Amino acid sequence: MKLGHTSHDVRVLLLALAGGLPAIATCIIILFTGNFSARTQWTVTIFVVLLWLAFSFAARERVTSSLRTLANLLEAMREGDYSIRARVDNPREPLGEVMQQVNTMAATLRAQRLGALEATALLRKVMEEIDVATFAFDPQQTLRLVNRAGERLLAQPAERLLARDATSLGLAQYLAGEPEQTIQRSFPGATGRWGIRRSQFREGGLPHQLLVVTDLTRPLREEELQAWQRLVRVIGHELNNSLTPIKSIAQSLELLVTTSPPPEDWQDDMAKGLNVIAARSESLSRFMSSYARLAKLPPPKFAPVEINELLRRVTSLETRAQVFFEECPPLTIQGDADQLEQVLINLIRNAVDAVQETGGRVFVRHERAPTTVQITVRDEGPGLSNTSNLFVPFFTTKRGGSGIGLVLSRQIAEAHNGSVSLENARDGAGCEAKLILPVQ
Repeated sequence: MKLGHTSHDVRVLLLALAGGLPAIATCIIILFTGNFSARTQWTVTIFVVLLWLAFSFAARERVTSSLRTLANLLEAMREGDYSIRARVDNPREPLGEVMQQVNTMAATLRAQRLGALEATALLRKVMEEIDVATFAFDPQQTLRLVNRAGERLLAQPAERLLARDATSLGLAQYLAGEPEQTIQRSFPGATGRWGIRRSQFREGGLPHQLLVVTDLTRPLREEELQAWQRLVRVIGHELNNSLTPIKSIAQSLELLVTTSPPPEDWQDDMAKGLNVIAARSESLSRFMSSYARLAKLPPPKFAPVEINELLRRVTSLETRAQVFFEECPPLTIQGDADQLEQVLINLIRNAVDAVQETGGRVFVRHERAPTTVQITVRDEGPGLSNTSNLFVPFFTTKRGGSGIGLVLSRQIAEAHNGSVSLENARDGAGCEAKLILPVQ
């Protein structure tokens, strides 16, 4: 057997024997060449050889026992048992230093494992408590994790759901395609409008998919209820503003008619009262027409729209104040020219109304971004004292205003996948209205 192919303990034994072999050989040669009796020669030879072998095997056992202890410690850590510790007699010697490092590594792994277990337990507890259906699928689209909300959604306990494929659960279509979807569907446990979110994570080195199904029905109903409440408040306020004076004047006219003899100027009072009733009725009719217009906005008809030409046309319509249009590089987008023109007319009209008393100016320009274009209408008016209700339907700060201009403008912008904002200018007096539209 070659030395390079022997085990470590055998090599240690052979090295120990080789280390003592020259001295043993020298001793035996001296004994058998000297003037000693045969009994002495053989007695000393046997004693020296036995002692040599005993120390060699003791050296082998000392090394192998330490390695065996170290192997047991590593085996225990591999099995997940971090409670076993090695005894360190002298931490300054190499073997003691190794054992001390192994003990430290075991303590570190134990703390990390405890933290991972606590984090996993917390994550599972949170997933169980949240009111959002959560499903985890492995690369074979087999369900590996589901929370209580998911059990309620599919109307089955986790024991019957786990290890089933996504197709049998009716969820396979959501593991492909867009990562975020909004659907209307009936699940075994509930029916309504749902938000689907899909993401990926890795476990055991393999990619898994996490599917989150959120019930949108309740938030939508709450938003709908709040919208109705706001609408009822606004409509009730407007109706009271019109019906209260109509009722009061009608009572006065009734009293005027029943008075005998009637006053000399009763015809003038009657005419004035009827004019007020007619004016308030007309105002109420305009209010209802504005509401119908806001509720029946048609979808945009997309066609190429050149921005400079559009801005040049709408700025030329305003004659009450100076409106300065800054020509910018040509830019064509897809949009409904009539609806976009209505938005810009509303924004420019509001800006001109703001500078009527101060005699200020209005500036209109557009600026290209990588994927959007921003049209800015800046006025030199006094600014806004309250910007929180600007986009609430029928809310207005102008005398005689309908309160639907900005709301209608926002609806048109959002139908074009854009946005409208109105805020006080940061670098001076006045306001800035910004219309942002996608270039593509």
